[in-house]
Amino acid sequence: MRQPPSIDAYGDGGFRVSGVWRPGSLLILDDAPTDWPVASLAALSVSALQAVIDSGPVVSEFVLLGTGAAQALPPREIREALRAARIGLEFMSTEAAARMHNVLASEGRRFATALVAV
Repeated sequence: MRQPPSIDAYGDGGFRVSGVWRPGSLLILDDAPTDWPVASLAALSVSALQAVIDSGPVVSEFVLLGTGAAQALPPREIREALRAARIGLEFMSTEAAARMHNVLASEGRRFATALVAV
């Protein structure tokens, strides 16, 4: 089992993940950080989370969604698509979600993290 990545820093348009700077938004699925082409909550679509949906609840019980500088309700289509896939959704500001990611990862939880860069 691989070590879950830690989010060491955030801001200035990106994230430092396990010591490596990653510009732009971030998706961590099955402990693998990848670039995520979502610049704002308004630009979030079901297709942007398709990899999470396709992996199903065995890989990710829920998605931890960082919505940007402020907490905001994700679009209805996102909530409905995740519900249909039996994947939960927790959303909060990106700052809070980055901190929460580390707590949940240290507990060994199965989840995906999707963070809009701030």
